[in-house]
Amino acid sequence: MKIVSKYFSNIALLFIFLTTFNGYSTSEPAQEGEVNGEEEVSEYILHHIKDAHDFHLFSYTNSEGARKHVGFPLPVIVWSSNGLVTFMSSEFHHDDNGEVLVERNGLKFAKVHSKIYELPASAEAAEFDEEHHIENGAKVLDLSITKSVVGILLVGLLMLLGFSALARQYKNKNIPTGLGRVLEPLVIYVRDEIARPNIGEKKYRKFTGYLLTVFFFIWILNLLGLTPFGFNVTGQLAVTAALAIFTLIIYTVSGNKDYWQHILWMPGVPVLIRPVLAIIELAGAFLIKPFSLLVRLFANISAGHIVVMSLIAIMFTLKNSLGVVGATGLSLVLSFFITLIEVLVAFLQAYIFTMLSALFIGMAVAEHDHDHAHEDHGHEIPDA
Repeated sequence: MKIVSKYFSNIALLFIFLTTFNGYSTSEPAQEGEVNGEEEVSEYILHHIKDAHDFHLFSYTNSEGARKHVGFPLPVIVWSSNGLVTFMSSEFHHDDNGEVLVERNGLKFAKVHSKIYELPASAEAAEFDEEHHIENGAKVLDLSITKSVVGILLVGLLMLLGFSALARQYKNKNIPTGLGRVLEPLVIYVRDEIARPNIGEKKYRKFTGYLLTVFFFIWILNLLGLTPFGFNVTGQLAVTAALAIFTLIIYTVSGNKDYWQHILWMPGVPVLIRPVLAIIELAGAFLIKPFSLLVRLFANISAGHIVVMSLIAIMFTLKNSLGVVGATGLSLVLSFFITLIEVLVAFLQAYIFTMLSALFIGMAVAEHDHDHAHEDHGHEIPDA
């Protein structure tokens, strides 16, 4: 544990160093004011549950009336018509409306609704149509280190350090101590309550590693999303879709002969109905199952963040009717209780995703018993 503590101390020092020297504050008097109205609050919430190219901690209006934004920049990496282009997100000065252009390699880049567009060198500003779609720019291949990517890397590093320390403890002691004492019951729970009953005694060990990784990855990211840094990694559709695709690949590749026979040519039903059932089963295996995995996790986590931010916004939207003290007090009380529920939801969603993944894998690798029982006269007894 001393090694783990040393690693965590180094990470903390690195974080403090980065927050000290990479923080930036920009001033834009004409761009965005204080968020007060219901429409402004709604736009603000929907904007901040999306992924971002920087960490926006808070904004304030100084004594001169200028709006200042405080946060931390992240690397922007895009593939443009002139090749790879890199710069820091602070070049956009927290602009997300296409008003600030960044010049690199003879091209200009604008950021609109968290998406980066390439503009010709002659462009003075981004031009929009009636539906606010950019007209004089094209999307680039965005390979940037966004806020969600930072969250994924951070959680991956924490899991690597934590479970490596747990594995090393078993070399010297039977009962782990420190952080390992917290991780061991959860590992045993996933193994004995999720993997073993759903996959079976013979093959559960083969898939337990993946199920443990998915469970802790989603759970820690969900908890990280409740911190003031505003991570919403599991609320990004691309992340949940990637996790669902991993599960899809595993149970598709691991499916045995019986699994594919029941999908492609269902035994025990009339021949004319089998092609129809095959289409339904293929749709279920390749579309419905992964879709249910990705949408359930994405929708629940995003909805939770929206509810929490909406309750926090009560102090702004109801301050005229309830007063500053009343609106703030109501907002804090409701936010506190809904945050407690979100802590439970963070674990619950990780459990549900892991449980369904184990169930789908178990259905693919299950060994069907084709030896049916017979009655005294030799006739086959139908399955219950």
